Amino acid sequence: MTTTTEAITGELTLISGPMISASGMLGVGMGEILRVGNMNLMGEVIRIDGDTVFAQVFEDTSGMYLGEPVVSTGLPLSVELGPGLLGSTFDGIQRPLITLQQASGDFIDRGLTAVALDREKRWSFTPTAKVGDKVVGGDVLGTVPETEHLTHKVMVPPNSSGTIQSINDGEFTVEETIATLDDGTQLKLMHPWPVKLPRPYHEKQGSDELFLTGQRVLDCLFPIALGGSAIVPGGFGAGKTVVEQSLSKYCNADIIIYVGCGERGNEMADVLDEFPDLTDPKTGGPLMDRTVLVVNTSNMPVAARDASVYTGITLAEYYRDQGYNVALMADSTSRWAEALREISSRLEEMPGEEGYPTYLAARISQFYERAGRVICAGSQPENGEGGRTGSVTAVGAVSPPGGDFSEPVTQTSMRVAGGLWALDSALAYRRHYPSVNWNRSYTLYLKELSPWFDKHAPAGWLDLRQRISTTLQKDAELQEVVQLVGPDALQDAERLTLEVSRMIREVFLQQNAFSENDAFCSLEKNAGIQEALMAFYDESKKLVDQEISLQRILDLPVREDVSRLRDEPNDGFAAKKDATIAEMKRALAELAKS
Repeated sequence: MTTTTEAITGELTLISGPMISASGMLGVGMGEILRVGNMNLMGEVIRIDGDTVFAQVFEDTSGMYLGEPVVSTGLPLSVELGPGLLGSTFDGIQRPLITLQQASGDFIDRGLTAVALDREKRWSFTPTAKVGDKVVGGDVLGTVPETEHLTHKVMVPPNSSGTIQSINDGEFTVEETIATLDDGTQLKLMHPWPVKLPRPYHEKQGSDELFLTGQRVLDCLFPIALGGSAIVPGGFGAGKTVVEQSLSKYCNADIIIYVGCGERGNEMADVLDEFPDLTDPKTGGPLMDRTVLVVNTSNMPVAARDASVYTGITLAEYYRDQGYNVALMADSTSRWAEALREISSRLEEMPGEEGYPTYLAARISQFYERAGRVICAGSQPENGEGGRTGSVTAVGAVSPPGGDFSEPVTQTSMRVAGGLWALDSALAYRRHYPSVNWNRSYTLYLKELSPWFDKHAPAGWLDLRQRISTTLQKDAELQEVVQLVGPDALQDAERLTLEVSRMIREVFLQQNAFSENDAFCSLEKNAGIQEALMAFYDESKKLVDQEISLQRILDLPVREDVSRLRDEPNDGFAAKKDATIAEMKRALAELAKS
């Protein structure tokens, strides 16, 4: 977008909810930020017609009058990037909510502005570049200890390059100059970046490392890669928010960006209350030390929902460019799509399916395309190897009305995301959490991740996963027979398949988020439970083939010992698993002898 050198002042001519129009704005660019009305509300230009511009306002427009002034800023909607982001809570346009609360109380006054990064705090900057170095956008100038466990890498802004004339060591605020280039450009700890412009990178790479979630059903049956994308669709009460919060707590990403887009206020209040008290399992420190919250609740202006998603993905790309693995949780993209629909209708655009704008698919695709694993921008060797690598893993919740997965947002998201974790309200009503439907979900990353599992997962992981999946598929086929003729019409071998499948569902696929030992499951424990269940299946099948009654097998106490393995701690699980399998085989062998 071309920025203006002088402010252009127009006159308010239309107010329609979050959308306004202003005349006399010739020279204003698309996507430019305006100051609207006497209260100086923020608005973004989304349409231009001659000297009349249309803008979406990020705050409530009630009480405004026609004829009030509208002033251009010459800048697009941007965020401030620098040390001090981690541990913060922002609204959709990166205003810090704590600062706004201090200024206006629990209810945010209209027209309030606040800078995202603290202008008074001083950061200890240690340069790694030196005078005379030629640098380009993305090169690291030095480091700042942003938190106790994370080092912030201060980079040359993407649109800057040159030779370093001076660089300083010491403590600086984010606005003070730390280095100067030969063309006179002054570099600081922070720089702005337009949220709707993807940050540049050197090269996008394939994804070949597991995004570890700690949820057995996801890591085993439907894994995704670091830098991948997945959607979590489900009806009301299916547990979308719980899944995303669990991933935020336990996934193996270095940085968490959690975007609450249009969610209920009480849910986000729980997040704000809970996250600061959580202990990070990776570092032992507070989880908020590597988390940024972007909050836009359902009672906030609808236009800010659109901005909140872009704000979140831009923050994620910034830490990706430093060489970190970032997980972005967007909850929920359906609320974002509803905001697009409302703005589109007020612009009187031609509606598409179910009233959504015809460009809905393009917007959703652009969002998920910003995920990925990349070689970061900067001075790279000629072969492109040896540079920093970082990733953004995008997990988007989808809220289809009535749980109907055929609606446009879900279908469009399924076309562009690499994983589908379909939540089932029927499972949720039976208290089966996470309520991932194993028959509807899928992953497109298994082929790429197979070498990683062979190298890093316990031996036989892929074979065990295949057996678990096959058993669940057989169960689905047998359930159709059971509904017709009843379970008594089945042979013992088929009934054994049903019983083992039930154990898989209750012992393996379910997890208790409130249990210290079961909330997070390591790969070793994950594989151990699979091994125990399949060992029980194999040994029981031998006895059934010898015409020993299935009921006698199921009455053995050792079956309950297998079921209790899920409540064992991750540390020292292997020994408990081996002992349980050994005892199970001994009990079944004695049953065979008797």
